[in-house]
Amino acid sequence: MTTEDAGAGDTRERDAALLAAHVSGDPEAFGALVGLHRDRLWAVALRTTGDPEDASDALQDALISAYRNASSFRGESAVTTWLHRIVVNACLDRMRRRRARPTVPLPDEDGATGHRGIPDPRDDLDAFELRMEIDRALRALPDDQRAAIVLVDVEGWSVSEAAEALGVPEGTVKSRCSRGRARLAVSLAGLRNPEAPSRVTPPVASHDPTRDPAAATAPPTSQHDADGTDEEVTR
Repeated sequence: MTTEDAGAGDTRERDAALLAAHVSGDPEAFGALVGLHRDRLWAVALRTTGDPEDASDALQDALISAYRNASSFRGESAVTTWLHRIVVNACLDRMRRRRARPTVPLPDEDGATGHRGIPDPRDDLDAFELRMEIDRALRALPDDQRAAIVLVDVEGWSVSEAAEALGVPEGTVKSRCSRGRARLAVSLAGLRNPEAPSRVTPPVASHDPTRDPAAATAPPTSQHDADGTDEEVTR
């Protein structure tokens, strides 16, 4: 067993112990468990819903559900997988309700969230803009494809873990990821080689000497003016 495997095992045991303590009545255990994983759960909620307000509401719904139903955890998967599944399901429920009512879209950049607004000063501007473009492309995906892409490609889950979290067969996750990646490839095609030089040569403004009497009598400034070459003349 590698050190990484041992660390993962320790984390899994720690999370299970905290959840068990919560079920046994420890008033601090659930808060400690959530504190360890809140950032990842928030990231999953935000990318799955594509909307900070919906993500916040869905995460709150999910944590309340996990708090109340902790005794249903059977230990067949990691606690984090169980939590993520609850969060993803809460996000999908929230999105289904959102589609059922008229909504007013939020601006693409919401400075109050800190995620899609003013970039962290430590961020490189190009990296921030790239992240913005990827987030926009993710938000344009159908809900089921976005959820699969977020878990497998963004969070790094295995297909089997994502299938368990989403409650669908592994083949369905693979299919959703494949279709989602194809859509993303089209949406992000312009970002593949952003440093490529432009092949378009800007037009050179023509100069009509009849509009400028001084230019008509001005001496040539290069050999091209005198004999058709482009070699500059040293004055």
